[in-house]
Amino acid sequence: MITSSLSFELTYLSFVRNNGQHGFQTEPSSVLAATKLLKISWNTAHEIMQRGVERGLQRRDTDPIETIGIDEKSFGKGQDYVSLMVDLEGSRVLEVVKDRSEESCDKLFDSLTDEQKSGIRAVAVDFWQAFRNSIVKQVPKAKIVHDHFHISQYLVEAVDLVRRRENKLLRREGINALTGTRQFWLFNEESLDDAKQKQMEDIRRVAIKTARAWGIKEMFRDFWTYRSAAWAEKFFDRWYAWAIRSKLDPIKKVARMLKKHLAGLLAYFEYSITNAKSEAFNGRVQAIKSAARGFRNFENYRIRILFYCGKLQLEPDVSH
Repeated sequence: MITSSLSFELTYLSFVRNNGQHGFQTEPSSVLAATKLLKISWNTAHEIMQRGVERGLQRRDTDPIETIGIDEKSFGKGQDYVSLMVDLEGSRVLEVVKDRSEESCDKLFDSLTDEQKSGIRAVAVDFWQAFRNSIVKQVPKAKIVHDHFHISQYLVEAVDLVRRRENKLLRREGINALTGTRQFWLFNEESLDDAKQKQMEDIRRVAIKTARAWGIKEMFRDFWTYRSAAWAEKFFDRWYAWAIRSKLDPIKKVARMLKKHLAGLLAYFEYSITNAKSEAFNGRVQAIKSAARGFRNFENYRIRILFYCGKLQLEPDVSH
């Protein structure tokens, strides 16, 4: 093992984080470039990053945190996950733990002080019950908030399921209007140019069920435009009635799920927080994972996420 001086370690940390974070190089290519420049091994490089993260976590402030996001990310192969806690106002990943169970979510909260937990007003989270159980237990005064990022995904998936089922029926009749149109139904109505609007009209004349499902998805977007929970709830009741009458099982399933969690949807109008930042970090985490071709060791994965996304003060003290 190569023993690095503090100044050497400072040089490495500055090079890797600045080049990887600002897009000059992707992670881990910035790590690889640093190992070649400084003539150190990959293991030594990781040990430097690990020490930096440990210093950063010890130095992290304990200022109040009012809104957080909790989300999951796949890890490895199969049904392996990691869970992340994000400071939504501070735009930083607070902690990463293995799995997506209630116990793992409890560990995320363990990274906060009691004072920080008592100051949390709202948590942006998906419908995953294990997370909800932990939130209620750990921060009982905080509001659970569901936002359009996750809900949009459920509706898009429902539309695609309707499309696939209808496509099978149409192809039996020799009609291929829906074939290869999966991405088409991801568009919002106002984003369609004239050519796409014409294509949409042609498809809707044939793919009646898919068009209806897409229309229900599009209508729900109006839910988020209301200025009060009371008016949004009235809108939801009308939308829900239409969705249940649609005779489209995937749409009806999502509608019932949204109704079950309506309180969390309506909480959005009080706190207006979303998991957009959590989703953005998920994209960064995926880039780290893909560039490294996966991580067999969870702890290495955690170190890289906190190194790039934790806004930690990593550098050693070289003043002495």
